[in-house]
Amino acid sequence: MSEAARLCVQRLAFGDVQTAQRWDAFVLGCAQASFFHRAGWMRMVGEIFGHTCFFLYAERAGRLEGVLPLAQIKSRLFGHSLISLPFAVYGGVAADTEEAAQALEVEAQRLARELGVEHLELRHVQQRHADWPQQDLYVTFRKEILPEEEANMLAIPRKQRAMVRKGIKNGLIGHIDKDASRFFALYADNVHRHGTPAMPRRYFEALLQEFGPDCEVLTVSDAQGTPLSSVLSFYFRDEVLPYYAGDAVAARELAANDFKYWELMRRACARGLKVFDYGRSKQDTGSYAFKKNWGFEPTPLHYEYCLYRRDTVPQNNPSNAKYQLLIKTWRRMPLSWANWLGPYIVRNLG
Repeated sequence: MSEAARLCVQRLAFGDVQTAQRWDAFVLGCAQASFFHRAGWMRMVGEIFGHTCFFLYAERAGRLEGVLPLAQIKSRLFGHSLISLPFAVYGGVAADTEEAAQALEVEAQRLARELGVEHLELRHVQQRHADWPQQDLYVTFRKEILPEEEANMLAIPRKQRAMVRKGIKNGLIGHIDKDASRFFALYADNVHRHGTPAMPRRYFEALLQEFGPDCEVLTVSDAQGTPLSSVLSFYFRDEVLPYYAGDAVAARELAANDFKYWELMRRACARGLKVFDYGRSKQDTGSYAFKKNWGFEPTPLHYEYCLYRRDTVPQNNPSNAKYQLLIKTWRRMPLSWANWLGPYIVRNLG
């Protein structure tokens, strides 16, 4: 085989702007790729959370054929792993050719063994390895955005549609925020009530800076201007992905959460977007039921594992019974303490 025809797997270096631009151009055109394959996540995971990143790409004759963003997490509490990609619901290999996909996976497995991790985790939407151990806890919810606003309203099941109309009648208003301040206040209070640590505020500010117009905060207020509910969304190709959200206690009574997602869908329709990606939920949870009430159907996610120094797939999630005491303790902790301590814990959850 000639040198020009040989497929090579290489690692994206921090500060290599030219290759990062080529990486993102490939991701934009690759059918298997998602927003979470973008090169900017190297800064989010590497600089904000301090994890070592291995953003691999397969190249032949100067042309990219596949990418695989990986990060190493070393935690006494949650273990030692190599993941594509921490803090992302989608990840794994995105490739135009099977040869490139296989080459990237082989390199990932070599890295995993070299680093001495307990497991390698690839977060695929479509199953690639039926014989690998799987995590079957998560599903995703995606639905077409119809061209007309009223058609989208009528596509919402009757009971949920009534909640949206209740929010409209309550005079709620949606605003696009320039920064993450109002969002973070609602988000941090919300996750604290659920007993889980919050991401650091600087992470959300970095998301807005890194991804520019492809990252947006929508905040819903009452008629007096009091913030009630907020969502940080990603935009990728013709899709909108509401990803992080938070709300005040008063939001439920005023149907602010229902209004928030309708307002996001309405705005996406006006922009000509085609897909509303409601994101990942654990099966049989409140968020799972909420999304089904909107008429979305769940699609299983295929989180596939290579196990090296462990015998079972890890269960680092709030459904794990061994974390229940921690969750109860976290709920009782003052919010200021939780916001200070939370980033040190959540960085290792991934």
